[in-house]
Amino acid sequence: MDDALAQARVEAARVARLATVTPEGRPHLVPCCFVLAGATVYSAVDGKPKTTLALRRLANVAANPHAALLVDHYDDDWSTLWWIRVDGTARVVADPSERESAIARLTAKYPQYARTPPPGAVLALDVTGWRSWP
Repeated sequence: MDDALAQARVEAARVARLATVTPEGRPHLVPCCFVLAGATVYSAVDGKPKTTLALRRLANVAANPHAALLVDHYDDDWSTLWWIRVDGTARVVADPSERESAIARLTAKYPQYARTPPPGAVLALDVTGWRSWP
């Protein structure tokens, strides 16, 4: 898959799976809403029901910044299957203007965020590589 098609598919996707690494070295995988902005993927701790805003993925990134985002398409017609993995270095966004920009981009993609802006941290995945199939 060429880079332009991979980027277009990631931009159009509504959900992905975010993989981080726990401090003990175990994988941690969660579905997430996200937006691609140039060479950075943003995801926010939103208002969907949670027991806390201090999510495991945030602690994982603080301990080990290696992370990946997986977007895929499944169909019973296996000739249409594909997946794209975006590898990168993750961080919790500290700069208020970057956070505001990320929230604006997420709100443009997800109308639910316009009604209920994400109250928690914003996670940035600075892209270091793309992998895809087929």
